[in-house]
Amino acid sequence: MTLLVLATGGTFDKRYDEINGVLGFGESHLPQILQRCRITLAHRLQVLTLMDSLDMGDQDRCKVADACAQAHENAVVIIHGTDTMQRTAEVLAGRKMNKTLVLTGAMIPCDIEGSDALFNLGYAVAAARHLPPGVYVAMNGQAFPWNEVVKNRAAGRFERR
Repeated sequence: MTLLVLATGGTFDKRYDEINGVLGFGESHLPQILQRCRITLAHRLQVLTLMDSLDMGDQDRCKVADACAQAHENAVVIIHGTDTMQRTAEVLAGRKMNKTLVLTGAMIPCDIEGSDALFNLGYAVAAARHLPPGVYVAMNGQAFPWNEVVKNRAAGRFERR
C-alpha cells in the first residue's frame, strides 16, 4: 500500500508572522513533518494549494477531487482547513471513488506549542491504512464517516452528528 498526502492548507499549515502578528502561509510544513513523524509506509506528498478553507470555492474543491481521482494511490490523507472540511468531503463522496479518503486538519497551527496537527496527521494516516474505501474525517483521535460528523466550534473538536 502507498499513501498520498495531499496538502490544501488550513490552520495546519499556517505560520505565525511575528512582525505583523498574523497567521498566513509560506511554504508547507509537511515535508519536515512527514520526515519528523518517521512514517515508514511508502508515501508521496502533493502540495495542491495552501489556503484557508473559508477561501475555498467549488472550483478549488473540484481540484482536490480531481487530484484524488488521478492519484495512483488508493489511500489519501487530505490536509484541509477545519471550517469547510465537510463541504470538500461531500464533493469527494459525490465522485464515488473506490479509495479511502481521509480529511484531517488542526485547530492550532503545527508550529505553535500545543498544536494538534501532528497527532491528527498520525491518526489520519492510520485511519487511511485500515478503513475501507469511503470518505472520512479524522480529528481528535476519531474517524467519522464524512456525513456523520460536525465541528463543535465552542468545544474546539469534531463530534459524531
